[in-house]
Amino acid sequence: MADDPNPGISRRGFLKGVGGGLLGSAALGEGLIGAQVAAAAGPEAIRGLQTIQLSINGAARPVLVEPRTTLLAALRDQLQLTGAKEVCDRGQCGACTVLVDGEAVLACMILALDARGHEIITVEGLAQGEQLSPVQQAFVEHDALMCGFCTPGLVMASTALLRHNPSPTAEEIRLGVSGNLCRCGTYPKVFAAVEDAARRMTGGG
Repeated sequence: MADDPNPGISRRGFLKGVGGGLLGSAALGEGLIGAQVAAAAGPEAIRGLQTIQLSINGAARPVLVEPRTTLLAALRDQLQLTGAKEVCDRGQCGACTVLVDGEAVLACMILALDARGHEIITVEGLAQGEQLSPVQQAFVEHDALMCGFCTPGLVMASTALLRHNPSPTAEEIRLGVSGNLCRCGTYPKVFAAVEDAARRMTGGG
């Protein structure tokens, strides 16, 4: 009755309660079974880990990655190639620039899985032993670095530019490194270093 202060459990409430209990039990059972299967498969299978081969600085390097692992994370965390810097992690600052098949690429914006079968060069791969590359040497001589976070990316972007355009104009140099931000404002020295490296590489200085 509507006036009953303690009506008890209605038929609808009872059925809803029983149904919810059955569904909860089924879900719990499935959860336990799923957990047992996952445990048997091992932690790598749970997270989707797999070992892939990447060609880095002329050598095949195995890395253990998840589907979401970026090339930057693989380089820094798996291979300890920390020249490429993780700064914005949004593809906006250029600090993680590497060469992929000769093109300047932001390592934070490409998955490690997608980098398979491509030739990857990091800033660590530019020097020949103790001999710096012309771009690296020019950056040192022109003091084109301050805090250093942007420097590897600028070196890689400049290297890519000079490989495609050995004799760039001042405007082409500015455009070539326009995707690399320097919080310290070292741009004039960077531009001078790239101009100097271009002269050396073309035999003009």
